[in-house]
Amino acid sequence: MKHLVSVSDLSREAAIAILDTSLEMSEVNDRDIKKLPTLRGKTVVNLFFEDSTRTRISFEVAAKRLSADVINFAAKGSSVSKGESLKDTAQTLEAIGADAVVIRHHASGAAHMLANSGWVKGSVINAGDGTHEHPTQALLDAFTLRSAIHADARGKGLDGVAVAIVGDIAHSRVARSNLVLLKKLGAKVYLVGPPTLLPSALISQADGYSYSLDDAIATFKLDAVMMLRVQLERMTAGFFPSEREYARIWGLNADRLALLGSNTFVMHPGPMNRGLEIDAAAADSKNSLVLKQVANGVSVRMAVLYHLLSGGENE
Repeated sequence: MKHLVSVSDLSREAAIAILDTSLEMSEVNDRDIKKLPTLRGKTVVNLFFEDSTRTRISFEVAAKRLSADVINFAAKGSSVSKGESLKDTAQTLEAIGADAVVIRHHASGAAHMLANSGWVKGSVINAGDGTHEHPTQALLDAFTLRSAIHADARGKGLDGVAVAIVGDIAHSRVARSNLVLLKKLGAKVYLVGPPTLLPSALISQADGYSYSLDDAIATFKLDAVMMLRVQLERMTAGFFPSEREYARIWGLNADRLALLGSNTFVMHPGPMNRGLEIDAAAADSKNSLVLKQVANGVSVRMAVLYHLLSGGENE
């Protein structure tokens, strides 16, 4: 595997291999000296055309812990703001010898274009393209859930695990990647949200759906609920009456948390709109995996870089 543009690029076996490697990387991250020499001499470029905190920082930390050289390239303050094209930017990165380009872009398909254009010879990792996909987020979500469910997770998938993805499905690249990857790992995936934010094309891929979170909790025996951020910046029309109404019908609050099973995990890819799609009682509950998702982002992205740039061979 040379690129990671979509979770569709991964077979079940390849996905589990990355998750297993992530376990090894998490052990490295628990050591006093959090460093491996694996990618010494390699150059990883973080090419971000959209704002990011968790993803950019975790990719930077992941590359540095594998001893790679890291270049952070933000569109703001660069030649991109002067009109430079993606092609010209990519060819500049190629000229400086980038072994991997981690790209986040506002246009769906930008990562695919970069990977297949021949503009760069190194690996391309999609860190989120428009409303299309976010494969490493799906991998870290799967890794977090798998670790929470299985005491010894190595070699295991998520067979039979029931997950509800709730909220702004239409604008969520996280939802699209998770829907494909979780099902590939054997999970049952249900989509929940307002009718205006639940595309029929995605409903057809899910194991079930509901326009009511209360009905979903009552109907589906859920092992995990993944709440999504309401992406107001991507909305150009009135997809729901008001934020207050959204929170009342589709928000995960203390009352709905009490209706979930005592072993049902709460997840959120971040950043959270507290009081909108999730309240403090749910986000900070004992079953919340939110902070573990953030922490696991480094381990999973270390594993992805390891597999792409070193061939995944054991040292």
